[in-house]
Amino acid sequence: MQLLLATTNKKKLEEFRAIVAALDESLEVIGLDDLDQEGIEEPEEDGETFEDNARKKAVGYAKQTGRWCVADDSGLEVDALDGEPGVHSARYAGKGKKRKKRDKHNNKKLLAELGNLPPEVRTARFVCVMALAIPDTFAVQGATIAALTRGEFEGSIGFEKRGENGFGYDPLLVLEDGRTSAELEPEEKNAVSHRGQASRTMMKHIATMRKELAASA
Repeated sequence: MQLLLATTNKKKLEEFRAIVAALDESLEVIGLDDLDQEGIEEPEEDGETFEDNARKKAVGYAKQTGRWCVADDSGLEVDALDGEPGVHSARYAGKGKKRKKRDKHNNKKLLAELGNLPPEVRTARFVCVMALAIPDTFAVQGATIAALTRGEFEGSIGFEKRGENGFGYDPLLVLEDGRTSAELEPEEKNAVSHRGQASRTMMKHIATMRKELAASA
């Protein structure tokens, strides 16, 4: 069985594939770049919450592709900034066309916004919300949300970037052991990260639904 992860982010796809492979080798995860995207429109991510955006993306791509589709919306919440950048994390600075450039500008803006605030008030967390949409068998271009999961990864924002792994704000989120998220090896990160938590819970839902479908066949 194939499962579509609605992303073109290769790092995100790698993380999800690794998590899924450890739980169910019979499930093949594909990304948007694996499809012929002619005629497929990207849903607008204009929701006020991670849940809103995850639902919109999952339903939008499931409708257009006729596939089981998992979509996530994830970002960074910084307490001293009243939860910002939140749902605007990917384009926080509003600069850079390519992902690496955007990450650079986003990190720079975040450090500038926090300035010299002390470590104890720089608390933050990564949040990942995943939605699974399944095409409706008897509806024309319809889809239903079948599961919604959430994971959080706590830390604080450092004063400089450290680490070469991961992407986005990973080099700035300092964990309890003093390392940043970008200093974790992929297996370590997947075991504790927001995306890892949301993915493993999602896989439980998918496994249950597949068993129910097999039993009713």
